Amino acid sequence: MKSRLPALVFLALALAAIFGGASSARAGSVSIRPVCGAVPLGYARCFSLVKGNATAAAPSGYGPADLQSAYKLPSATAGSGQTVAIVDAFDDPTAESDLAQYRSFYGLPPCTTANGCFRKVNETGGTIYPAPSPDWALEISLDLDMVSAVCPNCHILLVEATTNLDSDLYTAEDTAAALGANAISNSWGGSEYSGQTSDDAHFNHSGVAITASSGDSGYGVSYPAASRFLTAVGGTSLTRNSSSRGWTESAWSGAGSGCSAYDAKPSWQTDTGCARRTVSDVSAVADPNTGVAVLYGGLWWTVGGTSASSPIVASVYALAGNASSVTYGSYPYSHTTGLFDVVSGSNGSCSPSYLCHGQTGYDGPTGLGTPNGVSGF
Repeated sequence: MKSRLPALVFLALALAAIFGGASSARAGSVSIRPVCGAVPLGYARCFSLVKGNATAAAPSGYGPADLQSAYKLPSATAGSGQTVAIVDAFDDPTAESDLAQYRSFYGLPPCTTANGCFRKVNETGGTIYPAPSPDWALEISLDLDMVSAVCPNCHILLVEATTNLDSDLYTAEDTAAALGANAISNSWGGSEYSGQTSDDAHFNHSGVAITASSGDSGYGVSYPAASRFLTAVGGTSLTRNSSSRGWTESAWSGAGSGCSAYDAKPSWQTDTGCARRTVSDVSAVADPNTGVAVLYGGLWWTVGGTSASSPIVASVYALAGNASSVTYGSYPYSHTTGLFDVVSGSNGSCSPSYLCHGQTGYDGPTGLGTPNGVSGF
């Protein structure tokens, strides 16, 4: 068998060139860079951010034990029989091997094609995969690792859209639901548009808990997070402290929030500052400065963005095992005792102020709060 070392060295050099190698880091500073670039209308970009440079040494971001502790999750005992789907664009050729290395490092049970835990398909459910894309591949690894961290007993379905065209991603969304996912995470989005209410049908799958990232550019609304048929997931900064919980959170400055320009207000939202749909509903860690550990291309990365919070929340839905009775994003609104309220932080300037400032009760950047166990889901 030929050695994989030259291939891995080539991949490492390519990734360093794309996301910033050691030579690009300023002395005394840590760079934070978007993984996916800007896109025109009709396309989506991933909502992840990389902190610093990749390393082959031990990870520096939060791992499974940290997330399970912060959100009081029954990850060791729940999730069996549940499938979390990840919908992303393009192919991640090393998805399964990186997933295996991540799970092995953290002592999680194997999740492979061979044991039936992991399945990878294209946007129509086939096995002829799209062309690879390094930026979206890193996004895919982030999503797979967050599902593993939060729900290690869950099965994982990866659906890769042919491109980042909205139409391809929507086809992949429908495929994920058709293949039996209990929860679907979407760590991507684009600008709102007048036809989005028709496209809401792709996120209207009865008995499936669907999440979407609110964005990573601060105050403002993206789609599909604005869809009334899913849970819009905002972002927080998560740090350890000496409280009884052991952690504290504030609204992350990059989290998207605000009023949809097109989607009607769901009956379960009662805030008065938006005549239409308000983003977000709930949240989880997203600040790259308090980022999560991701294994991609055989290297460790520290990653943030609401691309991290969406699969975390989708996996909490899977842990709860409640998707068949969840009506869109409404469940947390009637189960707020299962959430940690986030009362500080801001993602911009706005009026009324709750749309961009953390406060007691509901607010835009963090919604109703972050998971406190699974009773809110």
